Order: sequence, then C-alpha cells, then structure tokens
Amino acid sequence: MTVSDDTHSYLIAPNPTGVRLTRAVTGTDQTGAPIDLHVVEERPLTIYLNSQEIVTAMTIGDYPEYLALGFLRNQGMLRDGDEILRVDYDEEIETVVVRTNATTTFEEKLRKKTRTSGCAVGTVFGDMMEGLENVKLPQTPLRTSDLYALAAKINTTPSLYLNAGAIHGTVLCQGNRPLVYMEDVGRHNAVDKIAGWMLSEGVSAADKTLYTTGRLTSEMVIKCALMGIPALASRSGFTAWGVEIARQVGLTLIGRMRGQRFVCLAGEDRLIRDADPSTIADEPRKSGRKGSTS
Repeated sequence: MTVSDDTHSYLIAPNPTGVRLTRAVTGTDQTGAPIDLHVVEERPLTIYLNSQEIVTAMTIGDYPEYLALGFLRNQGMLRDGDEILRVDYDEEIETVVVRTNATTTFEEKLRKKTRTSGCAVGTVFGDMMEGLENVKLPQTPLRTSDLYALAAKINTTPSLYLNAGAIHGTVLCQGNRPLVYMEDVGRHNAVDKIAGWMLSEGVSAADKTLYTTGRLTSEMVIKCALMGIPALASRSGFTAWGVEIARQVGLTLIGRMRGQRFVCLAGEDRLIRDADPSTIADEPRKSGRKGSTS
C-alpha cells in the first residue's frame, strides 16, 4: 500500500512523529536478531466536571481538552443548555477541568472510575442508552462514490497506526473530504476527541459521516447517534446490538469496507449507489490496515 503525504485537506491530521505520542524501544525478532521500533505511549488523563472527578481515561495524550469535552458530551454530562465557562488542562498532573455554569450531579454514580483502553464506563453506559429515546437523525443520503473516495484517502494517510500500530483511528468527514482525523489507544477516545472538537467549534453534524478503523459496536453506534451524525462506516465488522441500535435510530451503517467491497446493514434506503464497484481498485484480503481480517 502506498502511503500518501498529502494531508492539506484535513483540518486536523494525524501526527505520526509526535514526540510524546510514541517511544523508541529495542527488542528481538523471531530469529533473535535485535530490532528497534516505536510503540505508542499510554498515559492517564483525569477529567473533572467543575469540582467533581469524573473519570481517568487511558490515552495517548494529544488533544486532552477535546477528549474531555467530547467524553462529557457523549455521556450526557454536558447538555445543550450548559454554558462552558472554560477548559483548563494541567500537563504536569495530566488533568483537565471543564467548568460550566451548571451544578454537577454525578457524585453518586461516579466514584474514582477508570476508563481503560476501549471499554464502556459501567453505569454511565446505561445513561447513554436512555439518551437515545429522543434521538432523530437527519435522513441525509450517503453516496458510495464518497465512501470509496474517503476510504482511499484515509487508508493512505500517514498515521500513528501505520507508524507504530496498537491504535485506533476515527475520522469526521463531509462528502468526499476527511476533515478531522483523531487516533487513540481506545476507539471511544478517538470518537470523543472528534465530539469535543465539534462542540468547541460549533460544527453541525447533519451532513457528516464518521469513519472508524474499529468495530461497529453498540457504544460506537450510540456515540455517533448522540453526536447527531447520520452515517457511520468502518473497515471492521459489526456486533448484532450495534446493528439493532443503528436501525432503531435511523443511522446508515457501513462495515467491512475494503477496496471495492462493503456491507450495509442499516440505512440502505439512504445509500445512493452512484459508483460502479468494478471501477474501484480492490485490495488484498490481507492488508496492513486495522480491521482487514475481521
């Protein structure tokens, strides 16, 4: 696979050479020969909402303010009427404090919970499910020509995954253009960073697509729906609950997207098939991208 160095179309692109994001280590290969490589860093980030400690997330450490805002927004702890007064990040103690005009009411639910590299957050996950009751996603059409163009661009963009592996990528897209590409050790962290960026910049979700390298699980679908994004695509596969929720909220769900192949399991009526798959270069069954064998 040829890696493109054209990242000018992104508003935020991956930073595969970031000093704090990877660490050089030495080991041996299968023959016993010495080998040098870079591995992804993983560090704790504690998130406060006003004076209440909410969670400690394991993250690569970039865009901590966006991660905090997005996490709180996706968990329903920041609501539409809340005024965000400021967001303070202290790099030395790896803490973000989001200050609002509202009173924090989560003391009984959250007591020093740690969010590891890719799992849900217990009781708060139930709150996310409840938040779906009033979700009505826009019936925005999705063109297959845009899907193919996005996949070709995203999968050849220089990234931490291609440089070091052990990481997930999530990309906010509009039409055939990828806008914001976030990576993290947990796919949910990458989504939260995008949610935080959208909240901070006041970006509309109605005409956007979310592309991810990770599995299309229930929490991924829920987060996408709560963000108001009407389409979710991935190189990886589905879970049954993820498909069920996507159908429930009217989200277009595309998975197993590799080369000319993909599967649509929700929102088929909003899919505009304006590209001939036979004109799209296919890709080998085994590929260097995450999710190629799922």
